[in-house]
Amino acid sequence: MFIKVQGNQFIKNNKYYHFIGTNFWYGAHLAANQSGDRTRLLKELDTLKALGITNLRIMAGSEGANHSPYNMPISMQPKLGVYNEDILEGLDFLIAEMQKRDMQAVLCLSNFWYWSGGLSQYVSWVTDETIPYPNDTNDWEKYMRFTAQFYTNTAAIDAYRNHIETIITRVNTITNTSYFNDPTIMSWELANEPYAIQNQVEYLNWIENTSAFIKQLAPQQLVTIGGEGNTPFPWFTNNNALADYKFESLDYITIHIWIQNWEWYNPNKHDKTYNDALKKVKNYIDEHLFIASTFNKPMVLEEFGISRDNLDYTNQSTVNHRNTYFKDVFDILLDHIKNETNFVGCNFWAWGGFGRVNTPGEVSNNQMEFIGDPAHEPQGWYSVFESDQTTVKLIKEYNSKLKAFNNLNS
Repeated sequence: MFIKVQGNQFIKNNKYYHFIGTNFWYGAHLAANQSGDRTRLLKELDTLKALGITNLRIMAGSEGANHSPYNMPISMQPKLGVYNEDILEGLDFLIAEMQKRDMQAVLCLSNFWYWSGGLSQYVSWVTDETIPYPNDTNDWEKYMRFTAQFYTNTAAIDAYRNHIETIITRVNTITNTSYFNDPTIMSWELANEPYAIQNQVEYLNWIENTSAFIKQLAPQQLVTIGGEGNTPFPWFTNNNALADYKFESLDYITIHIWIQNWEWYNPNKHDKTYNDALKKVKNYIDEHLFIASTFNKPMVLEEFGISRDNLDYTNQSTVNHRNTYFKDVFDILLDHIKNETNFVGCNFWAWGGFGRVNTPGEVSNNQMEFIGDPAHEPQGWYSVFESDQTTVKLIKEYNSKLKAFNNLNS
């Protein structure tokens, strides 16, 4: 059965659906028969299932020439409107294997950031302008303003819409089920972390029109934006969750929290910065819970993470501070679930699983294997590996608590 929204809750098989899941953004690419590693993919899924993880957030689009800088090595859409069937069949395989394990997929259809091509690639394709990668220019504002041109470019939006239709109407080559008819797919996201920047009116039009378009194609599945919420700097991003989520075609609210990236927390000064950072986490959650309550929609914290201890990037380093943070976030979630508030699930960032850190702390094109850190970021930064047994044990423990609570209250 499809997951539905009933009031401020997700419902699966007539029961509340709560989850501690993960970001597994590279899942379709890992599942590709030729360029991926299906043996590892199956191992990852079995491991995640054993931890009680039932919800995976996955990229359902990657754009740009293969081996583009800071991007996935092999692209789903290497040229405008031209698809790599191997990656598409990887997505088929992933969804089919998730179905066997009774897992739910949150499929993100594009990206504001360039590590999967995304909106900036559509702009580049239709304008012939070069993407100003901030890894090269050290100018993030220039990149963001370049990408936000997307909302005002009809050709770019049309190309993006063609991708949406290609994916949602695709017939899975393994299950022979159309994607829009597959209950394994819980929801569709417009894009990962879209910012309005200088085009707020056009941004809102894009949200309204795209979410309605997806609902028309996939009326049985849920739709959300896939964004951070208000962000910690709304005066620049021009994101306003109260305006962004007002549309009936959006079923639930997502937020992301990045205590290091937003400079709330310093991993080299844990004792001095952590408590204040956690207060800001709680405030950010409460701020958006008010908005979720206003619309009577569920809310998911679908991205949060923290580095390994002392900003070490190697698999072997300790993760005591990460465990503290994860436990605190899980406790906040569990408390809200027990009180039946709108905060109903979370996805930590990000599952590195059985992958290895080949270039610790360095930006890498990930030519060797996928881990949780996208190619434009320091490798080993936020990845949670299977070998992080204390973190793995914590995730399993809290998913067991969620399951016990749901069974007791079903």
